[in-house]
Amino acid sequence: MRAIDVFSGYRALMSTTPIADLALVSDRHSAGLISRDGSAEWLCFPRFDGPSVFARLLDDEAGHWAIRPAVPYETTRRYVPRTMVLETTFHTGSGTVVLTDALLTGPDDGGHRLGVGVPHLLARRVSGLGGEVPMEIEYRPRPEYGLIHPILSVVDGGVTARGGAEWLVLTTPVSLGIGDCSGYGVFTVREGETRHFGLHRSTLEEAPARVWDQAELAARLDHTIAAWQSWSSLHQAYDGPWCDLVHHSGRVLQALSFQPSGAIVAAATTSLPEWAGGERNWDYRYTWVRDASLTMGALWVAACPDEASDFFAFLTTAAPSLGKDRALQIMFSVCGEHDLSERTLPHLRGWRGSRPVRVGNDAWNQRQIDVYGELLDAAARLEPQIVDIDDDVRRFLIACADTAAERWTEKDQGIWEVRGEPRDFLYSKLMCWVALDRGIALVGLLRAQDRVESWRRTRAEIRDTLLREGWNDRVGAFTQSFGSDELDASALMVPIIGFLPADDPRVLATIDAVANRLTDDHGLVYRYRTEGGVDGLAGEEGAFLLCSFWLAQALAMSGQVGRAREAFERAAAYANDVGLLSEEIDPGSGELLGNFPQAFSHIGLINAAWAIDEAERTARAGGTAGADRGEGGGQVA
Repeated sequence: MRAIDVFSGYRALMSTTPIADLALVSDRHSAGLISRDGSAEWLCFPRFDGPSVFARLLDDEAGHWAIRPAVPYETTRRYVPRTMVLETTFHTGSGTVVLTDALLTGPDDGGHRLGVGVPHLLARRVSGLGGEVPMEIEYRPRPEYGLIHPILSVVDGGVTARGGAEWLVLTTPVSLGIGDCSGYGVFTVREGETRHFGLHRSTLEEAPARVWDQAELAARLDHTIAAWQSWSSLHQAYDGPWCDLVHHSGRVLQALSFQPSGAIVAAATTSLPEWAGGERNWDYRYTWVRDASLTMGALWVAACPDEASDFFAFLTTAAPSLGKDRALQIMFSVCGEHDLSERTLPHLRGWRGSRPVRVGNDAWNQRQIDVYGELLDAAARLEPQIVDIDDDVRRFLIACADTAAERWTEKDQGIWEVRGEPRDFLYSKLMCWVALDRGIALVGLLRAQDRVESWRRTRAEIRDTLLREGWNDRVGAFTQSFGSDELDASALMVPIIGFLPADDPRVLATIDAVANRLTDDHGLVYRYRTEGGVDGLAGEEGAFLLCSFWLAQALAMSGQVGRAREAFERAAAYANDVGLLSEEIDPGSGELLGNFPQAFSHIGLINAAWAIDEAERTARAGGTAGADRGEGGGQVA
């Protein structure tokens, strides 16, 4: 509940929005974040990585659009079942209203076409459920991350905003007073009444944004609900434990995908910090080859990944030819641009003073040799969906295996993108082994029989090196890099990707080492210890939810289902009230940290739930979890 302070017709309120108070809306092109009190705190058009229209999440003065009661209230929220359309219900002393928020989908985009032909419009519906409630609307557009204070003009049925490259038109059935490049109005909603609002965006080269009439907004909002539900009905069949969480996570991953290209962003935001007030603030609105590959694998569980061919075609287009002197870039924009040079926005103060605020991500220049394994692992899992790949995609996947074979001895920055000196990271070498293992498994699809013998020899060489250099007798576990005594949660991937069976004594010892020595007081798992700036950065970070789900997954695969369930439920409990997960958790306060919502965390939830389901099915059938599946436990042709 919040009190309302109005000064000269405007609301003055310092934003202290917790990350857990945010809820995602998406049209599979761009994303908005709506706070618990009905404020659009973040919105980028027309792409996930486009400049923001609202960014109060990063600075009080960077724009927002609020619709809420003008009297004290309490809220409850949910997504409309099987959709990413948000409902916020405000309960006041005089009545109840529900606010429905959605980024509208296109006119003909149900099922597999979800996200085709979207109008780039944030629609908001206010409906009276009982009594009557005085409401207020505050509209403060601030395009280009708050740099532009646009000229607002009242037109019939709305308000236009002119400034910079964007033309914004707010549809409003409520008259707004205009001042200080902002609009403010009040209205009353009674039981049975409904009003629709919409923010439409265009640029100078597009058909101009316009005022929409009430019936048109109502119909398109209803259609958006139906479009998401038709996609869910076609795609979501998982029926194991935590079914609702798994299906919802699948929808979140779909919401983070860019429909025109098949790219998948790591998160919807930039610069939400890994530690409040720290410098670990990155732009995650890009598609990492690693993250997107893992997302496609998770969608295999949570939703039939019919977009798999689009994703591999996108990478084939985005990536240049590969070879010993030509590595695969680790990340791209959602349309395939390569140059993601990082810059800071000094005019933004950052979430709770966490500076700098960054746009772009200099990790695009890093060398990370694990990406070939993630790509081929996704291809192996999704083989039934990519049987019709063309020769370009086939050559690309062969080149990924060949490049892993050629480059596996190189040092790199690793999965966590450390900004220090390159090292021989265990995880990176492990995924090169995966690239060859899965390449061999896919030899028929790839028509690469001539490569098999060479790939097998190199796979065996990587395996011998990992077992010799990756295991650390002093620590009693697989460690972060060759010769290191540092634990790293990515070592949990040793059984998860099938390099060793999950009941191997070295695997069991590594699982226990992570569970006992790399967790916070609540049992959540850190990626690694950051003391002493071992990753080239100052400051601390929270416990990592993906790693906590990895622990649950590894425990399940080793047959320790009771411990796995405890680990899963411990991590899943940090989802907010509408089921969204951040990247990290503050070990002291339990508050969500990092960019939001985080694809990695929802991937981890899906895969851990599936592993626990598989372990329980195996136990009921009298089998053994974690059984060897071939040489090293991998998939072998």
